[in-house]
Amino acid sequence: MGGEFVETELGQLLTFANGRTSPKRVDGRPYPVYGSNGIIGYANESNASANSIVIGRVGSYCGSLYFSKHKSWVTDNAIRASALGNNDPQFLFYLLSTLNLNRLRAGSGQPLLNQEILSRIQTSVPEPTEQRAIALILGTLDDKIELDWRMNETLGAIAQALFKSWFVDFDPVRAKSEGRDSKLTESIANPFPRSFEGSELGRIPKGWRVVRIGEICEVIDCLHSKKPERLEFGLPLLQLSNIRDDGLIDMEDSYFISEDDYRKWVSRMEAKPGDCVITNVGRVGAVAQMPAGKKAALGRNMTGIRCKPNFPHPTFLIECLVSDAMNDEIGTKIDSGTILDALNVRNIPKLRFICASDDILRKFEILMRPLRAQMEGNLANARTLGAVRNALLPKLTSCEIRMKDADKIVGAVA
Repeated sequence: MGGEFVETELGQLLTFANGRTSPKRVDGRPYPVYGSNGIIGYANESNASANSIVIGRVGSYCGSLYFSKHKSWVTDNAIRASALGNNDPQFLFYLLSTLNLNRLRAGSGQPLLNQEILSRIQTSVPEPTEQRAIALILGTLDDKIELDWRMNETLGAIAQALFKSWFVDFDPVRAKSEGRDSKLTESIANPFPRSFEGSELGRIPKGWRVVRIGEICEVIDCLHSKKPERLEFGLPLLQLSNIRDDGLIDMEDSYFISEDDYRKWVSRMEAKPGDCVITNVGRVGAVAQMPAGKKAALGRNMTGIRCKPNFPHPTFLIECLVSDAMNDEIGTKIDSGTILDALNVRNIPKLRFICASDDILRKFEILMRPLRAQMEGNLANARTLGAVRNALLPKLTSCEIRMKDADKIVGAVA
């Protein structure tokens, strides 16, 4: 395998057609509706066949790319493309992603891509057999990455479901109080009380208490100083972009600083595994936890939250901080400004939650820490596979690396 690449134009490989005005969108319908920024809903109708490429053609998403393995509807903000002849559509999707289509947009006001511009783009491709082999390699990596993301969504949902059941809805306590089976093992169910009592947050399980973050955690402000110079290599300074919505810290795009700057920026706190970080402005109240094996300095506009020695429950802490209940509590502490809303560091220790007995918290920690660890591992694995995919993509689609070498690389990391 591995014939020479042939010089050609995209118009010889793909047909292009503008999308059409979006039909009525209804959740749960079979066909995804694509705009220039990806899936924007679902509909009963389709205007693009399976294995179509969707290309954003208008505005800031001009040149964005999506591959739909199933029938879909493409709106008038995008162009749909279909492979001609025996050319492989998924290979052509990968090829397009190397061409930086955004740079080819036309128009001084509202920038756009059109079918003529796309059709005339010069490129080179291998024979269809090798196209399919390249698409298989890259598609396998994408599938593995997607599996990691989906697994993390599932694990995060499981953790939050258990947190809500135990510490928000008090399901085990309600079951006991009503004489029902809690569906928990005896050792887990035993520490839960059988009745409720009043509190400042309403009725809570008897013997539990309303606690403020500052009672069980150290709350440490970031260093309010000029942001240090970014380096290609060095030690990491956390940025808002590193804080994911699922409570994970993503260090793929790390902001590296010098050792001298790092020592200065960790003078108040060096974020270590189990420590949480909460954002103060922008994405106000976004929270994530440092993963195993990682340390970093706190960047601007974020606050560190570290369990005190008498509260060794970091998994409970992160699940509490990312919960809907805490999101509502954070909303009561946000200061509204004329430009940006902000969560003042002085308000973070005042955040309230309902705290169970140490016995129950320990059981939650034992059950949920492996899930959180698996989420951290899945994120790291997805980033590793993504780096391999991104390195292989331009080399495979330009004949710089041959298929046999790509197989060895993928086999080493997959």
